[in-house]
Amino acid sequence: MSTPDKIRVFQVATGNLGTEMIGRIRNHPDLELVGLHCYTADKIGRDAGEIVGLDPIGVIATGSVDEIVAAKPDVLTFHGVFPDEDLYVQVLEAGIDIVTTADWITGFHRNTNHPHPSGRKTTEILEEACQKGGSTFYGTGMNPGACQVLGIVGSMDVADIENVTVTESVDVSCHHSVDTWKAVGYGRPVDDPTIPDSLRKYTEVFADSVYLMADCFDLDLDEVTFSYELGACTKDIDLGWYSLPQGSLGGSYIKYQGMVDGVARVESHLEWQMTPYTDPSWDIKGCYITQVTGDPSIYSKHMIFPKAGVDLSDPSSFASIGMTVTGLPALNSISSVVAARPGIITSADMPLRAFAGRFKL
Repeated sequence: MSTPDKIRVFQVATGNLGTEMIGRIRNHPDLELVGLHCYTADKIGRDAGEIVGLDPIGVIATGSVDEIVAAKPDVLTFHGVFPDEDLYVQVLEAGIDIVTTADWITGFHRNTNHPHPSGRKTTEILEEACQKGGSTFYGTGMNPGACQVLGIVGSMDVADIENVTVTESVDVSCHHSVDTWKAVGYGRPVDDPTIPDSLRKYTEVFADSVYLMADCFDLDLDEVTFSYELGACTKDIDLGWYSLPQGSLGGSYIKYQGMVDGVARVESHLEWQMTPYTDPSWDIKGCYITQVTGDPSIYSKHMIFPKAGVDLSDPSSFASIGMTVTGLPALNSISSVVAARPGIITSADMPLRAFAGRFKL
């Protein structure tokens, strides 16, 4: 049964994140799941609940953009690992808003590292599609996404800011995305000369996050620089879903730094560990850290804990938390996206309520 006061959502993809989001959409007071788009033939025609390990929910997976458009959803949530810009254009031109967790905050990264086949900037193409359809396009997630919002909000009571740094210090073995980790070089010999370029190409969405923060601070950056340290596995590691041979990349520390006159002013750091058995290794704190240097200075940790009764020794429960905090910033933003102006928007354009969760009443 359709619920008129709920926003009609059509989801794309049922990988790790998409699987978690099917249940989260069903339980979200603002949202109604009306469709599911899948890329693999074995999922098309099956009930969405069955695909993700739930009871049947009456939503049957489809496989064409025409079926998305025909369903007339209010918004499409895209949870694929990598963007599908051809799908985006067709959906936006049809007047359907998009919220994505795939590789997008401002569009700088996509323009820089993944040029559109037409030779034009992807941001220009998507903006045109938005204006044609009167639709809105928004990218978010935990990091990049909510992590930078925390950095911005954390500065609200600081005068004379000198530096703002947000750091993701996490064990990434909970993120069971083989394609993601292959892309950035995890599992390759740590001295493989292709790793630095892979790391930058597939993580430069974090440069987007620096530009987002700088925009909120009215700060004109000269450039965003990239630097890294690599941790080599000190023994063979078998995670069950991914293997890391001894001597391969198993951890890294990446910095994206927004520079003004040669001084780092706004930064996003990624302290990632697939295994603690690396050299060098880092003191993984399992949280998101905001540091604001100014008058006064601020240090805060955004720590995430499971709800009562969840057994974190179960790898699936551990992974579920990572997927939840990545996807919920998208779901909770949807009502604000639907109300927003047409065009590409960022978190800088969103009202405070776009970052609010929902009570269970």
